[in-house]
Amino acid sequence: MPNQRSPRGDDPIAYNVTVTVTILLFAGAAERAGTRRLEIPSEPDDTVERVRDRVVACRPAIAPLLPTLLYALNEEYVKPSAAVSPGDTLAFIPPVSGG
Repeated sequence: MPNQRSPRGDDPIAYNVTVTVTILLFAGAAERAGTRRLEIPSEPDDTVERVRDRVVACRPAIAPLLPTLLYALNEEYVKPSAAVSPGDTLAFIPPVSGG
């Protein structure tokens, strides 16, 4: 079914619009959360920090990693204050060591 015009005739009415944010968890964050991927509802005026806090509320085991996490939004590193939109992908990247 194609998009239909609203009764006022301006913007199309959107059906089945993405209203989630995809969270990707890596290394120790994935181990602590028990998953590598989460989908959470988006909210108006979301930021990385607000989304992160909602993830920690449902997966508190990752809380100890918060001071050292890096964040990538749609594959670009961002600060916790960055805006998050519905349909975005946010990665939680803990520090890694190797040799």
